[in-house]
Amino acid sequence: MASTFHRHPDVDLDLTRDALATSTLSHGLHVLGDRWTVAVILGAFLGVRRFDEWQATLNIPRHTLTERLKALTELGLLEQRPYQERPLRHAYHLTDKGLALYNHVLMMWLWERRWGSRQLALPQRLVHHTCGHAFMPELVCTACGDKVGVNDLSLTLKVNKALLAEPVPRQRGARLSPEESTQMGLGLRVDRWALLIISAVLLGCHYFDQISHVLGIGSSVLARRLSGMVDSGLLLCQTDLNDARRKIYRLTPASRDLFGYIICFSSWASRYHFHQASSIVPTHKACGQPLLPQVACSHCHEPLNPKDVSYTQKGQGG
Repeated sequence: MASTFHRHPDVDLDLTRDALATSTLSHGLHVLGDRWTVAVILGAFLGVRRFDEWQATLNIPRHTLTERLKALTELGLLEQRPYQERPLRHAYHLTDKGLALYNHVLMMWLWERRWGSRQLALPQRLVHHTCGHAFMPELVCTACGDKVGVNDLSLTLKVNKALLAEPVPRQRGARLSPEESTQMGLGLRVDRWALLIISAVLLGCHYFDQISHVLGIGSSVLARRLSGMVDSGLLLCQTDLNDARRKIYRLTPASRDLFGYIICFSSWASRYHFHQASSIVPTHKACGQPLLPQVACSHCHEPLNPKDVSYTQKGQGG
């Protein structure tokens, strides 16, 4: 690995650094990106309502679950309602703000179906009652209705000065404990730092020093991160044909498929939580409009919402 800092002629690294730092993705992942929070939210969409159900399903420590449910309630994603059977006890229900995460959750399901493996059993089959068919979620452009993928978009960077004034608080670093590495927020391989590294590569940062610069990760920690992502199939590491001493990091099909998850979560954080414009603006090349992502039914192509979708869990028929 060369120690010389290289600036790719097509990438403004300082702009990329500031755009990522002020992105609703980065700030949103700090709020909702840890593995237990993601698992609790997913459980709520799967119909888990009671404290003891979450604890039994996730095997989560009681104090941790108490903290996560309190935080999600204070954030306005969950609300407490009395049990019908036991009015002195409470169940947790998704609010409108929480239900707005449905696009993000469907993209989570789609990625897990293709690439993931999680302890919490996910539905094997989704049925859209509007058309009556089983379906796969499709990411579409709200403006024109066309299905979109990462190659259908152009990305414009514009630093959000409001979020620049509120930097993301530092977490415990980018290193995972052995226990955390097997129970990440999405699948067994994806957490907040992995999503930010994938975003940096999407924005054109393919070299170690570029990724370190735009994300502010120390060399030794980043080296472990990149090695783990290569081993787990999220990154491809190739020798630079112009300089055999250097390595180029590229996305794999698995990491490219995380784009829908990333863009839906970023859009939710921008619209429903921070009420700030995204510093990374995707434009749909085909229609020329800024992308407002929507997840639709692959059969009838209508937008999806939780009340119109049923599912079959593992081990159930149908």
